[in-house]
Amino acid sequence: MKLLVTGGAGFIGSAVVRQAVGQGHQVVNLDALTYAACLDNVASVSGEAGYSFVHADIRDRSALDRVFAQHRPDAVMHLAAESHVDRSIDGPGAFIETNVTGTYTLLEAARTYWHAQGQPDGFRFHHISTDEVFGSLGDTGMFTEDTPYDPRSPYSASKAASDHLVRAWHETYGLPVVLSNCSNNYGPYHFPEKLIPVVILNALAGKPIPVYGKGENVRDWLYVEDHADALLTVLQKGQTGRSYNIGGENEARNIDLVRMICAILDDKRPKDSPYADQITFVADRPGHDLRYAIDPTRISSELGWRPSVTLQEGLEKTVQWYLDNESWWRALQNRQGVGERLGVRA
Repeated sequence: MKLLVTGGAGFIGSAVVRQAVGQGHQVVNLDALTYAACLDNVASVSGEAGYSFVHADIRDRSALDRVFAQHRPDAVMHLAAESHVDRSIDGPGAFIETNVTGTYTLLEAARTYWHAQGQPDGFRFHHISTDEVFGSLGDTGMFTEDTPYDPRSPYSASKAASDHLVRAWHETYGLPVVLSNCSNNYGPYHFPEKLIPVVILNALAGKPIPVYGKGENVRDWLYVEDHADALLTVLQKGQTGRSYNIGGENEARNIDLVRMICAILDDKRPKDSPYADQITFVADRPGHDLRYAIDPTRISSELGWRPSVTLQEGLEKTVQWYLDNESWWRALQNRQGVGERLGVRA
């Protein structure tokens, strides 16, 4: 297949690009190269004959039309998005522009292209979203594909809006779409403003390791390479018009996750005192959802997919990757917002 991947220089997008090229697909990577993008993420495939990069913004309709006309993809995998909750609190406008307006523009460009190609049955528009659109869970229960939407942050609200647009373009115009909503990702090439990279890098630097509130918020953690595999599975095997929840089956409280990382660092790069001594509890994020958890029954039963990496295994791989790739994360330290506490303006 020839895939048009939007946001392919980002964290999850680059994992999809690397895996798709490795599976023999042709990949057109379209990315605006905003603050969280890094072409080093796809350096391992940049010389492959089936890979090409286009520097463009999903809000730019004329650029999208040129890309569709030139490359004639068999499918779109839409991962380009603003995704950091704390940044959405401080500056929601960018999230509306990219996640809502950008998705609308991409849908229209894809629909025009699909019609020009004679509406081929095999074309797919895969929209990648988040479990945060479902809101917050209590101590029990899990998100299913039928859970009502209840977004609580500007980020999750913008992603919920984009999900609704994709479904509407399917129902109204017949555009062949599939959707997926994932749990929290982690792994190599994770931009150093998110929780797990912050813990690793602050620990190594001897800085306080910030934990919001009491650290009791629970997330389901999905190793990014597992997620990329699931996304390609949904694209190729998923039923048109259907959505699939993708989880790691690895729930953990934030404080327990942080302590796991500290223990791994104690083993891999020991120092005089335990890294857990650097844990510092800070003021909680405004509107911080208590718990996310995904019921993966649909993707497991219909498509035969389950995660392959446990949380302990994934964290060990991730910590080792950051230890081995200091030049990658050092180069990103001066980007806007890295190392700062964001999301407190509310």
